[in-house]
Order: sequence, then C-alpha cells, then structure tokens
Amino acid sequence: MSHKIFEAPPSDPKGLTTGLADAVIPEIASLLDDLIENGNEGAIDLRSLPMTDADRDALREKLGTGEVRATLEVAGTSTIEETAIRGVWWIRHEAGDGQIANEQIAITLLPDILRTHPDDLPQGRARLEELLNPSEPEETDL
Repeated sequence: MSHKIFEAPPSDPKGLTTGLADAVIPEIASLLDDLIENGNEGAIDLRSLPMTDADRDALREKLGTGEVRATLEVAGTSTIEETAIRGVWWIRHEAGDGQIANEQIAITLLPDILRTHPDDLPQGRARLEELLNPSEPEETDL
C-alpha cells in the first residue's frame, strides 16, 4: 500500500501561498550584504522557484515600491521596478504574446538592462552632432 507523503499544489492555485515569499527574504538580504561589502551583484530567478501567484504577490508587498520604474518595449514588454529596499529591483520580461518569459529579483546598483551599451554611444554622439550642426536645406531650382 502506498501513501502520499506530499501533495503538490495545483498548477494555478488561487490565493494559495507556500511560504516561499518569506524564504526568499533572507536570500535577498545575503545578496544585498554581498553587494554592500564586496560590490558583487546577484539575482534570484523567481520563475525557477515553485512560487504561486499569491507567493509573488506576498513578496512584492513585503518588498514594497521604490521611486524608480522603467518600461521597455523591445520584443515584448520589460518592466524594471526598484523596490522600497534600495538596491533590490523587480524585473519582469514578457514575450510579445504577453506570456512571462523571465521574472527576477536583481540586487544591484542599477540593472544592466537600463545601462547604455558602450557600442551605442557613438550613435548617440552622432545624433548630438546633427543637433549641433544641422545641415543646410538643399536649394532646388523651381
């Protein structure tokens, strides 16, 4: 005779929490300590954890809302939000069809996705040059 030792929660439980929101907080604290003491950035992939929607909502409530929010529209929507804990960011990437492709807590001074890539700087400088020295309109014979 077999006995069920553990029954997994349904794949989309409504309002069910597993306690993972509370379990993630010490990991965030450890990563933030490492950033403060050693300058090391870190991240927690929330989609790799067996969190329910209620767990994610509870974690979001615990971390609070910070002062910075950015939305990028590139091959889907990416939302980057600072939490009320400085240096702790909630980053969510959705595919073009709206499905969540990635969701993570990043512990960093500034998420990489918000930094200008060095290869893009010359293009920015060229655009400024156009603003500084607009070309004269060509004269045409009428």
